[in-house]
Amino acid sequence: MTSKNVLHSPKAPAAIGPYVQAIQVDAWIVGSGQLGIDPRTGQLVPGGIEAETRQVLNNIAAILDSAGLSAEAIVKTTVFLVDLSEFGAMNAVYADFFRDTPPARSTVQVAALPKGARIEIDFWAYRR
Repeated sequence: MTSKNVLHSPKAPAAIGPYVQAIQVDAWIVGSGQLGIDPRTGQLVPGGIEAETRQVLNNIAAILDSAGLSAEAIVKTTVFLVDLSEFGAMNAVYADFFRDTPPARSTVQVAALPKGARIEIDFWAYRR
């Protein structure tokens, strides 16, 4: 039987509901959706979509770091945006974060996100 290991980083925000930051099963790591929450304050970072996107990606990096991995391990993300007109601004920050080999990605517009966030990103990573 395969075991599930919970991943947790104090450098990423604690879950705001009945879920964990990420789960590792064998070589796969499945990350819960991350918001642009500053883990020190528990609040969304100010500055709009660019700042929130940067914080989301930093939160994901912190979770992966707790497993000894980097963002290069990410193979798939799903980006949830409240307003697709902010896609270009989000995409510029995203492209800067994933400079070498970006993962597969889906992007969808949603009606709303927790805490009034503009963006949420979940991820799948693979430990080689």
